Amino acid sequence: MRRVGIDEVSQRKGHKDFVTVVCDIDQSNLLEVIDSHKQADIIEVLLQQPLELRQQVEEVSVDMWGGFPKVVAAVFPNAQIVFDRFHVIKPVNEELNKVRKRVDMTLKGSKFILLKNGVDLTPEEETKLAVILNQSDRLKLAYELKEEFRSIFETCHTVEAGKEQLLEWLKKARSVYCEVLTTIRSHLDGICNYFLSRTTSGVVEGMNNRIKLIKRQAYGFANFDNFRARLLACFSD
Repeated sequence: MRRVGIDEVSQRKGHKDFVTVVCDIDQSNLLEVIDSHKQADIIEVLLQQPLELRQQVEEVSVDMWGGFPKVVAAVFPNAQIVFDRFHVIKPVNEELNKVRKRVDMTLKGSKFILLKNGVDLTPEEETKLAVILNQSDRLKLAYELKEEFRSIFETCHTVEAGKEQLLEWLKKARSVYCEVLTTIRSHLDGICNYFLSRTTSGVVEGMNNRIKLIKRQAYGFANFDNFRARLLACFSD
């Protein structure tokens, strides 16, 4: 077990009773389901795993919830924390959308086109994008910076190169972006650890989608122990 992913999922739709899901990224195995999203509870449960097993973990992929660094430090002594790149890009997209609203860009479909990866746009969407960006220099700059930010994760292959480019991006982005810059700076080391082996939480997200399907098929689980047992059984197939 070299790489681990940790994420949360709601036990019941419409409720805030989150459970924590822990998986082996390399083997796509569900390791544990914890009836809490509190730091102390997660640590308590994971410490029950043998130390020898926990010492083998080199990377732990998580979102940018503030409690995860302490969880990783307490449970996986040899692991680097890796902030999932898609959770890192999400706040950039959210702030780009705020810029869209501030410049009063109301063209139908503009949000979808602006937030979609540029390389994935269809020819028709590229034409519409040009119309959108032509209406606001500020929005155009914000979009170009978003695409440049995404490109860093696609093109850099070392922590040093990734960090250098991210720091340059932070300087350029000050003219348009605000809140997200603070978020990136405060999580920079963990963000740059992505470039160690390009670890993401994709496996965990895939498991979360399957968990949601299992919940729908069973019409929800009122009892956590039954919920946990069902999930561990399903992912052991």
